[in-house]
Formats: sequence, structure tokens, C-alpha cells
Amino acid sequence: MTPRTFHFVFGLRNQTEPFHIAHYLCLRSCLEVNEPDRIVLHHHHEPYGPWWDRIRPELELRRVEPHAWVRDHPAYLEHDEGLFIQGWDLGYAHQADFIRLQLLIDEGGVYADMDTLFVDRLPDSYFAAPFVIGKEDASTYDADRATGQTLCNAFLVSEPSSVFAREWLKRMYDVFDGTWSRHSCEEASLVAADIPDEVLVVDQRHHFMHPCSPEGLASLFERRDDDLEGVYSFHLWAHMWWSRLRTDMSMFHAGDLTEDYVRTADTTYAVTARRFLS
Repeated sequence: MTPRTFHFVFGLRNQTEPFHIAHYLCLRSCLEVNEPDRIVLHHHHEPYGPWWDRIRPELELRRVEPHAWVRDHPAYLEHDEGLFIQGWDLGYAHQADFIRLQLLIDEGGVYADMDTLFVDRLPDSYFAAPFVIGKEDASTYDADRATGQTLCNAFLVSEPSSVFAREWLKRMYDVFDGTWSRHSCEEASLVAADIPDEVLVVDQRHHFMHPCSPEGLASLFERRDDDLEGVYSFHLWAHMWWSRLRTDMSMFHAGDLTEDYVRTADTTYAVTARRFLS
């Protein structure tokens, strides 16, 4: 059985701004919805600020080192996508891709990105499966040709030393090319096709109902969707809109996601998240 330990990876970059309310709500919603045995925050630089002070006593903190093999990989310099990732300082996400699988292999449990909001309690079937991963919208990215789907590594459940996690991590080192998701989401779909008995692939609706697209982001932050049947968590795709300088996907940015927004806005995210504010 998979332990009811929830793992998060944060602070691989130097923390130059206070802990954001969105990250607080990720952890608070996890506590209230899932009632985990433990929440472990794996960090290199510890967060700070009022929202951090509120949630820190509820967490087990564990320091991790940046993944130097990924950070210094020359493949980033070989194509425009890699240069874009480095230019926007997004390489920390690739480091977290490797860190999350290794900690799941070592300990088992649930992993979620920090731009998650938990909506409903995870089903017991997740904790009885050897590995759980969710589908994402195949139209948003180029779906893997062999499988016709993409699987998202922003939410994972794994028993300790699962066959799927070990095989996926081994292949990630082989195929890493500095692009956003070749080693992660694309390779996950290939591993799932090769060893389907070692993984439970769950429907997109459960964790990625609002896709990584202008329409999906608008449905989260600008409009209200009350049809949340079968939804266990939201993924916010924060790297696509967090900076106010990035407007290709949304005009919404981290500065707009304030306590007042959560308490008053009539949007999917705000209405769902405000119950986690005291």
C-alpha cells in the first residue's frame, strides 16, 4: 500500500519574494481535504513571509540539493525551446522532475506540484495501485504518436520502489534533451504503453480538467465552472502565467491572485479556494 504521505518540491531557486497565497492554499487544501499522515516539503531555499509562517508548523521540512546533472546539461543550448526555458529561468522544473521520482521510489506517497488546489479527497483506489498518473488534454501538446495521449507528472501516486517509477526514471536520463516534456510527460506515456499492468492511468477530469490553454486558464481564473463532479484537484499551470511579463496565455498573473481575489472573485479557482481561508 502507498503511504498517505504527500510530497511537495519547492524553493530550488533563491526565494526573493514572500511565500505566495496560492502556494499556501495548495498546502492548506491538501491538509483539509486529504488529512494526510505527513506533508513533506522538499526545499533547497526555505520560503518566508506571513503565509509561510501560517503553514510551516504543519509541515515536515527536508532540504534537497539542486540536480546538477539537469541544471548544467548542454542540451538547453541546442534549440530554441531550451534557450527559452533557460531565459525564463524554468530549469528548476526539470530538476524537480527527477527529484520527485527519486523520492517516490525511496519512500512512496503522493506527489503534487505546488500550483495545485485540492478539491476532493483522493479515492482509496489510488493508494492500492502501484502507480497513478493522470491524462492531460492531448490537444494542448503534441500527443505521443505511439499512444495518442499525454500523461502529466504534476500529480503522481506511487508505492515505494514501484516498477513504473524506476523504469520511467531510468529512461528519463536516457532521453533528456532540454525540451519541456520529452523526458517527463511524453516518456511517461511510452512507459505506460510498455508496462500497463504497473500503472493506473486516470481520466483527465480528475486532476487536469482545465487544460493548459488560454481557454483553460480563463475557465479557472476569469469564469466560474460549478461542474466539479469527479474532480480531485486543479492544476494551475502557473509557469504559463505567473510573470506579469508573460501574456501569451493569459493576462492574469500572480499579482492578481491576492487574498481579496480569493475572498470575492466569482471564478472557479476563487470560489473553490476560499473555503481554505480562515
